[in-house]
Amino acid sequence: MTGVESPVYEPGHGLLKGRTAVITAAAGAGIGGATARRFLEEGARVLISDAHARRLKEYGAELAGEFGPERVAALPCDVTDEAQVQALFDAALREHGRLDVVVNNAGLGGTSALVDMTDEQWTRVLGVTLNGTFRCTRAALRLMRDARDSGGVIVNNASVVGWRAQAGQAHYAAAKAGVMALTRCAALEAAEYGVRVNAVAPSLAMHPHLVKVTSAELLEELTAREAFGRYAEPWEVANVIVFLASGYSSYMTGEVVAVSSQHA
Repeated sequence: MTGVESPVYEPGHGLLKGRTAVITAAAGAGIGGATARRFLEEGARVLISDAHARRLKEYGAELAGEFGPERVAALPCDVTDEAQVQALFDAALREHGRLDVVVNNAGLGGTSALVDMTDEQWTRVLGVTLNGTFRCTRAALRLMRDARDSGGVIVNNASVVGWRAQAGQAHYAAAKAGVMALTRCAALEAAEYGVRVNAVAPSLAMHPHLVKVTSAELLEELTAREAFGRYAEPWEVANVIVFLASGYSSYMTGEVVAVSSQHA
């Protein structure tokens, strides 16, 4: 990491005490895993999910060992499968008795020039990133609508590429722009029953998977664009998700919050 000094990891302040949350794509190293940890540090109970069952089991056990098994549950879920999504939200009620917060973190990227992109590449990225967010948002809103008094919150993970162009990212950019639009429309509908829907839009949050699928040259170029001269730590994005999930953002809905200087 280059540029300004490293950020300070803030301790929890009980911002989500007594809240229950479902977090998708939360099997460890990235934003979802960091969000699960931050939620627990802020007092929440979590049900984490991921399509990678082995990694999910390992991370769930790690969190349960640190924060207590009564506060951590884990269930594999492929967000492209409606039956699995429904099973996930059924499990949230079974494990914790209620649902207060949903973090839709599941997404899939890739790099391909549009002229060479196959239908399968396009469909796969949109299937996870946009359609998966739709399915989980729909399932969450049905439960929160029926609860009425829950004051539920949904936080979607978008991206700055939903605003700005980047070569080779047409499928991912289209999906993330769709997540932004979905967030705004869902917020208008959900306001009737006291539910807030917002999104975060990170730019470059470093994690091991990103290193595997992105060239060192591109990562260096993207890092140089950032105002602080460094990439974001996943927990820095998670901090903003905590804010949006907490009472501190009680009058915010339909917003997309950039966690970056690269939103224009």
